[in-house]
Order: sequence, then C-alpha cells, then structure tokens
Amino acid sequence: MSTTAPVEVRRAGPADAAPIAVVHVRSWQGAYRGLLSQEYLDGLDPADRIERWQRRLEQDGWPAAGTVVAVSGGQVGGFANFGPTRDADAGGARVGEITAIYVLPEAWGAGLGRSLMTVAVSYLAAAGYETAALWVLESNARARRFYDRAGWTADGSAKQEEIAGLPVTEVRYRRPLP
Repeated sequence: MSTTAPVEVRRAGPADAAPIAVVHVRSWQGAYRGLLSQEYLDGLDPADRIERWQRRLEQDGWPAAGTVVAVSGGQVGGFANFGPTRDADAGGARVGEITAIYVLPEAWGAGLGRSLMTVAVSYLAAAGYETAALWVLESNARARRFYDRAGWTADGSAKQEEIAGLPVTEVRYRRPLP
C-alpha cells in the first residue's frame, strides 16, 4: 500500500468485502498486540470474515448507516462503519455511532484514519444525528490518542466485554456533530 498516494474515501460495496476483511484482521493483529491473546490474534483469518462483510455491505442502510473505505494507490487501506447508536442510554435517535474504524498497520499515520473519520462524521451529521459516539478498548492508548486529537471525549461510560475468553473494558467517546 502506498502511504504517499492521495486518499479517496468512498462508499463500500459488496466487491470490497475481501479487502475489508483483510484490513479488519491485520489491523486487529497490529492494534491489539499485547492487549488480546496473541494466540487468538494469530488465528484470525480474513477468509472467515468475507461472507459476513458481503452481507453487511449488501444490506447497509445508506446513507444513515453504512461503510466507507479509504483507498490509496488503488488499494483499500482502511474502513469505517457507522449508523444509529446501539446503546439504549446514549440519547436515542439523536445519536449516531461509529461502530468500526480500522486501517492497515503499515498505513498508520498516513492520514487514512483521519479521512475515514471525517467522512463518517459528515455522513452521520447529514443523516440528522446531533452527536456521535464510539467505543474503544480502555487499554488501547494509541486509538484513544487518535480520538482525543479528533475532538472526541470520553463520556464516563464503560462496559465489560469478553474477547477470546479475556475480559476487556471498553469506554465510550462522544463528540457533537456540526
């Protein structure tokens, strides 16, 4: 992947399922190293996620919910998924959520994440949401710095999840939409 080529962010379609699955797995393997079980991370396989991504991309609720991809040098280097909040306590129909934002590790710092975030937030605002929310692993300092720099703030909410048999804590971030 070229990290110096211009970045194009566009709506994802079913043909993007395989590259999104690769980004999903490789980004987890990079971002969650030391935070999740290495055995679990090593066992992740993009092939296991392609069909799920195809279904999701065929059934998105565009433009109020969907997936966008960042393309650089002709290759999908990242994606973001967004829609209405999944949280009953988040504020109802006024709150949208970025449910995923992942970039290939070799493209970290090249602007793909910022571009994805900008586009996802603009779609949420255009859909009429007043606030955006997202969840991040409490222990993921790199991601939390990224969100802090982008104007997100932790709202004090936390939840316990289990990933590969390990308990993890996620914290919710929010930001007002333009």
